[in-house]
Amino acid sequence: MRLSKLYGKEIVTLPDCERLGYLGDCDMLIDNETGKIVSLIIPENKNFFSFFIEKKHLEIPWERIKKVGSDMIIIDLADIL
Repeated sequence: MRLSKLYGKEIVTLPDCERLGYLGDCDMLIDNETGKIVSLIIPENKNFFSFFIEKKHLEIPWERIKKVGSDMIIIDLADIL
């Protein structure tokens, strides 16, 4: 799947159906040798005043992604959070 197909999809957690944001708002860690996505890095502070606060993020391994649908990505975080 191309990166352009993933861009803009909403990221949703599996156990509690919490919205984490959109793929365009997060970063990806990509392996230099294979070009595969290793993990998603999702920022936790999303408001304007977070500019002055220490940046916190949630790093989700690609193996935790259960399904990539037409408009969302479902991630299993049952034993991480």
